[in-house]
Amino acid sequence: MFKPVATEKAVKMIEFQNVITLEFSRERKKENIKKEIEESFKVKVDKIRSMIKGNKKICYIKLDKKNPAIDVATKIGIM
Repeated sequence: MFKPVATEKAVKMIEFQNVITLEFSRERKKENIKKEIEESFKVKVDKIRSMIKGNKKICYIKLDKKNPAIDVATKIGIM
């Protein structure tokens, strides 16, 4: 499972870059994350960038242009 990141930077990325920022456990692989996001929200993921911070993995998930990130953000309660 994941936890949404709702910082000011994350909200700007949703609006201007079509990127959702989510927090996962450190053990999760990018392939599994991509599959989970695509199946859960019925969207196409273009790219995933990740950063390890402590015992957590922060993932920046860039969505396809046809799938607005703001719609996903609304579903998970960021916006």
